[in-house]
This record gives sequence, structure tokens and C-alpha cells, in this order.
Amino acid sequence: MATTYDTIPKHHVATGSEKKVILASSLGTVFEWYDFYLYGLLATIISAQFFSGVNETTGFIFALGAFAAGFAVRPFGALVFGRLGDMVGRKYTFLVTMGLMGFATFTVGVLPNYASIGVAAPIMLVVLRLLQGLALGGEYGGAATYVAEHAPNNKRGLYTSFIQTTATLGLFAALLVVIGTRTLIGEESFRDWGWRVPFLISVVLLGVSLWIRMQLQESPVFQKMKEEGTNSKAPISEAFGNWKNGKFVVIALLGAVAGQAVVWYTGQFYAMFFLEKTLLVDGATTNILIAIALAIGTPFFVFFGWLSDKIGRKWIIMAGCALAVVTYFPVFHALANAANPAMTQASEAAPVTVTVNDNDCSLQFDPIGKNKFDSKSCDIAKSYLAKNAISYSVVDAPAGTIASVQIGSKLITAPDPSKVTGDDKSAAIKAFGGEVISTLEAAGYPVKDNPAATKDPKAAKKILFADPAQIDKPLVVLILTYLVLLVTMVYGPIAALLVELFPTRIRYTSMSLPYHIGNGWFGGFLPTTAFAMVAATGDIYYGLWYPIIVAGLTLVVGIMFLPETFRKNIDE
Repeated sequence: MATTYDTIPKHHVATGSEKKVILASSLGTVFEWYDFYLYGLLATIISAQFFSGVNETTGFIFALGAFAAGFAVRPFGALVFGRLGDMVGRKYTFLVTMGLMGFATFTVGVLPNYASIGVAAPIMLVVLRLLQGLALGGEYGGAATYVAEHAPNNKRGLYTSFIQTTATLGLFAALLVVIGTRTLIGEESFRDWGWRVPFLISVVLLGVSLWIRMQLQESPVFQKMKEEGTNSKAPISEAFGNWKNGKFVVIALLGAVAGQAVVWYTGQFYAMFFLEKTLLVDGATTNILIAIALAIGTPFFVFFGWLSDKIGRKWIIMAGCALAVVTYFPVFHALANAANPAMTQASEAAPVTVTVNDNDCSLQFDPIGKNKFDSKSCDIAKSYLAKNAISYSVVDAPAGTIASVQIGSKLITAPDPSKVTGDDKSAAIKAFGGEVISTLEAAGYPVKDNPAATKDPKAAKKILFADPAQIDKPLVVLILTYLVLLVTMVYGPIAALLVELFPTRIRYTSMSLPYHIGNGWFGGFLPTTAFAMVAATGDIYYGLWYPIIVAGLTLVVGIMFLPETFRKNIDE
């Protein structure tokens, strides 16, 4: 017979049972995050494997878009599995979500690439990402609710904070596997076929996690409610069909989760993409630096969860959002100075400007994926700079002006597609790129020979990069750790807060939807949106406006409308 809160004091549950619940729930959720975030870690490689039929900038944004696709369906997973969890039970629901996640992840590891089956490859990849998103949409709410309903009322922040560590631990585990595989087989083999290994070995983690979770009993709070016949028969309509509960869903989303989400994804994913794609730090070094910062910062999830039991959840989350709003711009400038000082110094000494009429330019993102950005001089100039992660400003010119790029005091005119066509245009574009990169090198920008040029005659002979010898690694780790600490502030207490906002009979459904809209849409689309903003403007910091505005919105709504919940007894 399952233990219920009728048979034990309100604030005490058997210690051994608590530890087992936390361990089993956390390990299973770590596995699901490991699966989900492998894709994000390997976005640059996956871009080359599955989106090689489009131009480079669009391909990377498409890769991030497929990354975001998994987030897009998370709210729907929250509704489907949240309803199931409130009607059938917490335990069996997250066994289903785990199996679905494991299947989708393993299949990515055996999926043929674009070179093998063409456009079917990215389509199948997106479908698998959608399955992963559905699974994760049901997983988190179940695990957080399950642990919270086992926790003593005065330790709910502490106990659920272990669930909050799982996203970072899953990312950390994925980083370790990726780093280990890269080290064992070498970067070239990893990019060719080794990237599949982390996906394939997830099947082992799936087996272990399923076995552990099958040992658990149902949540005592849910079991008691089910025995009494008071569980909801229509949790979706009950959760969202009346304003009494619905208003707290809206407040939870805008006043807590949206800001938490953008701080989370800025600190742990956008920072990683920014290092690798914008600051041109090599992938292996980026992974190692992020992993060290995560290792240092992860215990603070538990610290802020514990602290929220003492002083409340709300103001810790608000403080994290406020710090993000105030410090993101200076922190990312400092990250650029530490990770690629030569690039930063050169861009200050010899800034790049593009003289164009903006109305003549295309947006540097092609939804169709076939635009080579070579039909206008403006597009040729901007496309080259965007592809090489060169920050630039725009000088407006009269309509019809042939675009030119100025680096320091040297002016380079882009090819005019109305005067050169066919092979001549291709040669002119290549010559333009060669002149730009040579001028950048002469101006002090860090440039090296392109290893890919030995195999691909169409590849540029020289590329920009971050010189490993010049990276201030301790400072980069310090900055990344600060970003992770902001993540722990907003994320550590939020599971307890969401559980406490909603009644037991519709808790799984009610808390899952705002959580997954916030993290799936506001957070999950952050890398795609931010990099599209950078590509459109040429300013490598412009994408930061997205998390700053959203975190600012949460700060205002949260201060005005979000209730404090930390002394609430959820068993009643």
C-alpha cells in the first residue's frame, strides 16, 4: 500500500524514500536533457551534415531552427502528458515520455545525412526533434511535481532544486561525452561520423534510467487523491477554462518563466554559440570552457533552492532577471575581449563599415534556403561579412549605389552583378572575398589558412579564427560562470514556485504549460532569433536585446503580480 500524508505527519516523509525519489527522478530527467541538448551542442556540425544544400549563414540559422523546433512543440507535450499525469498518475506518464525521448535520440544517431538522401534528411531530423520536444514537454512537469509532492513543506525548494540541476547536468554529461569522443577519434573523424556516437550511446542511458524509475511508487499526494476519487476528470478545461486558475497560468508565464527561460538559454546556450560561431573559438575548446563553468556553477541550483525555502522564491528570481538586464551587454563585451582579443582590438582599430542603400539589400536569412545572396552588390558584401562573423556598421547611400566595404582606411568595392555574370561573377565574388580577408589580415584581424581548402577547391584559402594562445581561459571561465550563476538564481527556485501556484488535482497540467511555453518558445527560440538579428544588422551584440527585453518584462510583471508561495502547504 502506498504511503499517504494521512499516515504520517504533514512535514515529514521517510528519509530513505525521499532520497530514492529525488535520485530516480533526477537521473531520469538528466537522461532526457542529455538527449535533448546533444543537438544544441553539435548545431554547427549538424548544420554541415543536414543543411549543406543552402548557403552557410542560412544553414546555421536553419540548424538552430531545427534545434528550436523541439522547443516549439513542448507546450503541446505539456498538454498531452500533463492531462495524462493528472488523470492516470505521475509515475507512468514520465515512463512514457522517457521511452519516446530515447527512441528519437537514438534514431538521430543513425539518420542518413543530406549528402546521402537529400532534402529527406533535414525533414526527418526535424520530425525527430518534434518527438523529443513532445517527450520533454511531459517529462519536466511530472518529475518536478512528483518530487514536490514527496517533499516536506518546509524543504520543497531544496528538494525540487535537484530536479533543476538536471538540465545543466544533462548538458554537462553531453559535453563530457562530446569532448571525450572528439579527443579519442580526432576532430576530422568527429565531424565526419563521430558526432553520431553521443546519440547512439544514449540507448544505454535509456535502459538504466527506465529500470531505476520503474522501482518508484506513485506520488502519495496523487495516490491519496485518486483513492478518494477527487482527481480531475478534465484537467485541461479545469486548468485553463476558468479565470481563477487561468490568471495564475498567465502570471507564471510572464512574471516568472519567460524571464527565467531567456536567462537560462542565454547563459548556457547563446553563450556557447556566441563563443564558437561569433568569436570563432574552436568547438572543442568551447565545449571544455562551458563544461568547467557548468561544473563550478551547478551546485548553486541547490543553494538557491535551499535559500528560497528561507526567504522566498519570488525575489531570488527577480534579482536574477534584474542582473541579466543590467549586465548582459558589458559581460558579452568582456567575453569577446577575453576569447578573441585580436579580433576585438582589430575591430576597434580598423572598424568595418558597409556603404549601401539598405533598401537595396536582402535580409541575410533565406526561408527557402536557396538564396546565394549574389544578385546584388549589397548582398554580396553583407553575406561575406555575416558568413565570417565580422561585425560591421552600415553607412547609408543613395539608391542604386554599388556596395563597398571599408576596413580602416581601405575601401573595397563589391562586384556589380549587373555587369558580371556566370563564371565571371563567381570569379569576381571570390576575388572580392580574397581582397577583404587580406585587408582584414593586414589590419590585424586574426587570420589563418583554411584546412578545408586542401580538399575543397571552392573553399576560401584563409579564414578568421580565435588564436588559442591568446584566449584568456581563466577569464572566459569566470565570465561563463557568472552567466551560469544567473541561471541558477532564476531556475533553482522556479519548480517549487510553479508547484505551489496550482492545486493538486490539476497541478501537472497547470504548471507544465507556462513552463514549456516560457522555456520552449521564449527560451528555445532565443538562439535562432538572436543570430537572425545579428545577421540582419551586422552587430554581433544586437541579439542580446531579445533576452534583455524579455527579462525586463518578467521583472515588471513579476514584481507587480507574482505572489510569494514558499510557505504554502500543497498537501491541502
